[in-house]
Amino acid sequence: LSGCDSGFGQATARHLDVMGFRVFASVLDLQSPGAQELRRSCSPRLTLLQMDLTKTDDIQRVLQHIQAHTNSTGLWGLVNNAGFNDTIADAELSPLGKFRTCMEVNFFGSLELTKGLLPLLRSAGGRIVTVSSPAGDMPFPCLAAYGASKAALSLLMDTFRSELQPWGIKVSLILPGYYKTGTTCDPAFWNLQKQQLLASLPQELLQAYGEDYVEEINQQFIQFMKVAVEDLSAVVNSITDGLLAANPAVRYYPGQGLGIMYFIHRYLPYFVRDLFLKGFFINPKLPRALRREHHNDAKK
Repeated sequence: LSGCDSGFGQATARHLDVMGFRVFASVLDLQSPGAQELRRSCSPRLTLLQMDLTKTDDIQRVLQHIQAHTNSTGLWGLVNNAGFNDTIADAELSPLGKFRTCMEVNFFGSLELTKGLLPLLRSAGGRIVTVSSPAGDMPFPCLAAYGASKAALSLLMDTFRSELQPWGIKVSLILPGYYKTGTTCDPAFWNLQKQQLLASLPQELLQAYGEDYVEEINQQFIQFMKVAVEDLSAVVNSITDGLLAANPAVRYYPGQGLGIMYFIHRYLPYFVRDLFLKGFFINPKLPRALRREHHNDAKK
């Protein structure tokens, strides 16, 4: 189970431990409050492992540890939960490095971990459950870096689902609504990210879009965070069902409002879909260079 420092990973690790399972829980930092909380609240069956999904050495060390402890039995389930995003901005304003980091953690890290554990999963005819995002299915404004990595992850897991069927491995995707997890709901964190983004933007882009444009996006996102759900049990239950049900669903949609969102996405015209996502999530104002007052100033 990856990404157990906080949020879904931490809650799921605790839940599976209470149910009596032997859990290997990976955290970014063994001394983090989340890791210490798991040590305190879980049984000795739970093993905490340090892993940064952007580091092959970390992944290999975790793979060796799990192989050594499950060689005779195989591994019943892998939960790919670790995820990363620290940018809320138009794709043009998001540095290329941010796209790469999202892909490294959300896609390549999960791919390497999954491939490494497949021999053990095949011998047990086990399960793979992966936490993706509706942002990987729909063009949420200002989430291109995160959304593109989750789109790649969702497609990868769909491919694994089809290819691993003959081995008796079942693969499920979890596409949660908006929940309160880790730093995702900390305004101070997002304000710092905004400042760093503004400082890194080329002058020409800053002129074209305007600093107030970036400020407005950030303000709207911080407003949106207030609707985040604190009770993570719907997601934990979906992950658990994916691991234990005789016939798990291919996709789980824990969270409110996802039904209407997917209906609009699948059946209504593009412009309706885009309007809905802007109304629901972030509706940026016009970039500075496109505003009437800017044109009037330029004419003068």
